[in-house]
Amino acid sequence: MPPVRIDPPREADERATLTGFLDFQRATLAVKCDGLTDVQLREPAVPPSSLSLLGIVRHMADVERNWFRTVLGGEEMSTIFGLGMDWEAAFRDVAAASVPEAFSIWRAECEHSRGLVAAVPGLDVTGTRGTGGGRFSVRWLLAHMIEEYARHNGHADLLRERLDGSTGT
Repeated sequence: MPPVRIDPPREADERATLTGFLDFQRATLAVKCDGLTDVQLREPAVPPSSLSLLGIVRHMADVERNWFRTVLGGEEMSTIFGLGMDWEAAFRDVAAASVPEAFSIWRAECEHSRGLVAAVPGLDVTGTRGTGGGRFSVRWLLAHMIEEYARHNGHADLLRERLDGSTGT
């Protein structure tokens, strides 16, 4: 079944608006990857870039984890797909990566993030990220994640067009 994108609410409070836009961006990434083979998902953009759709999915799982779990859950920062804090491993190490595992981890991180956001009483709640990283409000975190997905979805749109000519949506 193809991914379903639900338009963000046009008349809602700030939390519903921000979470609606974030979920729309998450679903957009799934749409960009839908219907492609494992080989296509691993296909890099153009040399020397290691950017691929699978790399973006893996990267976004790391991003979800390292913003929501750290700021709202108080967990230590850690990467899922690389040793230490090797952020590039998510992009670089896709040749042998399991596609189903990457999507399962990404979806689980998104779901965990939704739960953390739902549990806070308001958007002014703050938390810290890393040592000396400063404080971040839930409002800032949601806006940042919308930006992060939107930027990578632009990359995903170009990658998808290069793979099979699909554009838009």
